Amino acid sequence: MEWHGYRHCRRRHHHHCSVLLMVVYLLVDVLPASLASGSTGDDARALMQFRSLITEDPYRALVSWGGRGNLSASPAPLCGWHGVTCGSRGRRRGRVTALDLSRLGLAGAIAGSSSLSTLTYLRRLDLSQNRLHGGIPLPLPPSLEHLNLSHNALQGPVPPELGSLCYLHMLNLRYNNLTGSIPASLGNLTSLTVLSLTSNNLSGRIPGALGKLRALTGLYLNGNMLKGSIPSSVFNLSSLQHLVVQLNNLTGTLPPSAGDRLPLLKLLSVDSNQLHGAIPVSLCNSSNLEVVQMLENSFSGFIPDCLGIHLKNLWALILDFNQLEANSNSDWRFMDSLTNCSNLKVVGVSWNKMGGLLPGSTANLSTSMEFFSIGFNMVHGQIPQGIGNLVNINMLYMYQNNLTGTIPDSIGKLKKLSNLYLYGNNLSGKIPATIGNLTVLSRLSLEENMLTGSIPSSLGSCPLETLDLQNNRFTGPIPKEVLQISTLSTSANFQGNMLTGSLPSEVGDLKNLQTLDVSGNRLTGEIPASLGNCQILQYCIMKRNFFQGEIPSSIGQLKGLLGLDLSRNNLSGRIPDFLGDMKGIEGLDISFNNFQGEVPKRGIFLNASAFSVEGNIGLCGGIPELKLPPCSNYISTTNKRSHKLVMATSIAFAILGISLLIALFVFFCQTRNSRKGEHALLLISDQHVRVSYTELVTSTNGFASENLVGVGSFGSVYKGTMMSNEEEVVVAVKVLNLQQRGASQSFVAECETLRCARHRNLVKILTVCSSIDSRGLDFKAIVFDFLPNGNLHQWLHPREHGNQTGLSLIQRINIAIDVASALEYLHQYRPAPIVHCDLKPSNILLDNDMVAHVGDFGLARFVDHGQHSLPDISSGWATIRGTIGYAAPEYGLGNKVSIYGDTYSFGVLLLEIFTGKRPTDADFAQDLSLHRLEFGVRRMFQQIAC
Repeated sequence: MEWHGYRHCRRRHHHHCSVLLMVVYLLVDVLPASLASGSTGDDARALMQFRSLITEDPYRALVSWGGRGNLSASPAPLCGWHGVTCGSRGRRRGRVTALDLSRLGLAGAIAGSSSLSTLTYLRRLDLSQNRLHGGIPLPLPPSLEHLNLSHNALQGPVPPELGSLCYLHMLNLRYNNLTGSIPASLGNLTSLTVLSLTSNNLSGRIPGALGKLRALTGLYLNGNMLKGSIPSSVFNLSSLQHLVVQLNNLTGTLPPSAGDRLPLLKLLSVDSNQLHGAIPVSLCNSSNLEVVQMLENSFSGFIPDCLGIHLKNLWALILDFNQLEANSNSDWRFMDSLTNCSNLKVVGVSWNKMGGLLPGSTANLSTSMEFFSIGFNMVHGQIPQGIGNLVNINMLYMYQNNLTGTIPDSIGKLKKLSNLYLYGNNLSGKIPATIGNLTVLSRLSLEENMLTGSIPSSLGSCPLETLDLQNNRFTGPIPKEVLQISTLSTSANFQGNMLTGSLPSEVGDLKNLQTLDVSGNRLTGEIPASLGNCQILQYCIMKRNFFQGEIPSSIGQLKGLLGLDLSRNNLSGRIPDFLGDMKGIEGLDISFNNFQGEVPKRGIFLNASAFSVEGNIGLCGGIPELKLPPCSNYISTTNKRSHKLVMATSIAFAILGISLLIALFVFFCQTRNSRKGEHALLLISDQHVRVSYTELVTSTNGFASENLVGVGSFGSVYKGTMMSNEEEVVVAVKVLNLQQRGASQSFVAECETLRCARHRNLVKILTVCSSIDSRGLDFKAIVFDFLPNGNLHQWLHPREHGNQTGLSLIQRINIAIDVASALEYLHQYRPAPIVHCDLKPSNILLDNDMVAHVGDFGLARFVDHGQHSLPDISSGWATIRGTIGYAAPEYGLGNKVSIYGDTYSFGVLLLEIFTGKRPTDADFAQDLSLHRLEFGVRRMFQQIAC
């Protein structure tokens, strides 16, 4: 300041003024230090007093200071002590001007110490990042310019005496345990340029007196418990460059003029508070703004469209987790304006109320963009094809919106993309093969969309850690290349698709994977033994597939396994003992398979709430809570004989019971009142007007998995809603899998049969569709009247399907009569009898009144003395004549179909209706089977006429 005045005098040629200033300078700065108050010795004694309070010095930084409290033992002069800086001229020569003891791990209680107050010429004090505790040592020297006590353990309130340090330039008390409110006396520090109280436990309001700090460039009050509004006086600090008040409990609104008097402001961070109201348009006047961070508040209204026009230096606009809106194209003008910001790197507006159409200008944002998020809004439209222009994007979040269309091929140009989150939209089409170009992609989340086609093998080129493709409509096998991604560690989720084929043995290459979920698909074959190589695997979920065979012993090698779900498959054999030896497993579900034998009694099998084995009818033993029959020794020869005797007795009683049922059967045929047989639903005319592929896609919500009601040999059945006479009608849509051999012939057979046949106990065909699907492939479907009570199999075996109740005796008799009526109609049909060829419980459907309707005529034949009006062409379809257990034995010898084959199937069906036993149940040993029981009464069933 003295030399500034001297230069000022020289510029104005005031010679006397300059001479006077030189004299003052000589008096003040050049006088010997001995003439000034205090001495170097006083400074040394003050530091030694401070040294006496230090209890731990892990780096021996204060060794040069000498022993605690012993000045004479100091090995070096004062100005050579560690962390001490002395003045070099004038009154400050030899006196302590700075003390820097930061990051030394010092510990001690400095509360109440006033030793530092005698350091008359101290300008800078930095004790940050130690383990000091207690209060701030007061009083401090008024000449202090820089006070840094951050990263300590200082407690208590901020001392109001700090307000007397009129020359203080920087006050840094961050990362301590200070409590109480911010003293208004800090507003007296008119020379202060930086005030940092970050990460303490301060409460109360921000004092309006801080508005007097006209020289302030940085105000950091974040990470406290401050409440109330931000004083309007703070927005009048024209020199302010950084305003950081995030992570508090601040309320109220930002003043409409917030940006009018802050021309130098670069950083505005008010996030994680409870602020509300509109974003002030005046922020556009703070033309130097680089970062606007306002997330996690309750700001509402529209985003000002002037931000990108006036804030040319803006590189981060973070507005996530608010109540901001966009309802029309004009509300998205802010995005158009942001294309003017050439340095823009971050845009976040996720978790708001943003609707409307995603503007194409998104693809024209700065090529320096690194982060873009519009997740969890109501945005619709398509992802712009030009998204590939954002070549530096690292994270792209568009999840949980209403986006439609396909994933653009240009996504493959984003070579720096590491996180791609598009889940929870209505995206369709295939995953572009160009996704394999994303050589740094670590997280891919595409679940909950309507994506189709196969999973591209090119994904194997991406170093993924997380892959989530669940609940789409992917078909085909799981590519082995995807299972060879060695970086997959968090999860690989394929759940809820229509994937087929076996699980590749390459699954064993996922040595770092924690969660594998392939449930709800159509996977077949055995569980690969290589799965045991996945040593980090914690959760393995394979339920609702068609896996068969035994559980491989290699699963016992998965030491970290916490959960294993293999339910609702076709697995068989005994429950492996090693499952009971796995120490860490917490959940096991192997229900609804074909397991047999004794349930183990150790490990997880001792906790009934931790495992499930229901739906495996061949199991016995286990803990009492399972209520399974005890395991007998009937495997031995003697017990086999006694078991046969018991079964023979049971069969004799069964035959007697069947005779009585026949009598009741004939009686009910003659006496029961007429029931509703046909639904009044008239969806189409007798000419069977065809519907389009698009109509079927719309009616079934794109053949959504939640609308799937059944899967058969030649196709899948979906529940749908169509319009008839301006009313909604629920229908069942059977979509043929034309890749399956014989599916086309099955379609023809069903159409030919139901085109002519009309009976109250046959399913009613409404219309058909023979077209081309969205992939350009042949598409064939049949639309039936929807029968809401499912199929007979579900009612005969309720535990397997989660039903609570079964059928009463009267209901069983009525259903048997319904099926007999349908068969009698088919076998007496003219000009040629119709043979169903696949009569079984799952093909008997029940309407609202529990009236039975025979369905699935995919294997039906017309027969007339050897002349077939529906040709038995040479195909896989022509050789299929029913389901094992229900098909007549003569069909296995190659005999032609006949009405007697249906009669045999009907006999087996009747026995299952009244005994609840399937023809393949393990309860029947060797030659004592349900087939043998049926054979004795077969001739009687052939005579039934109703």
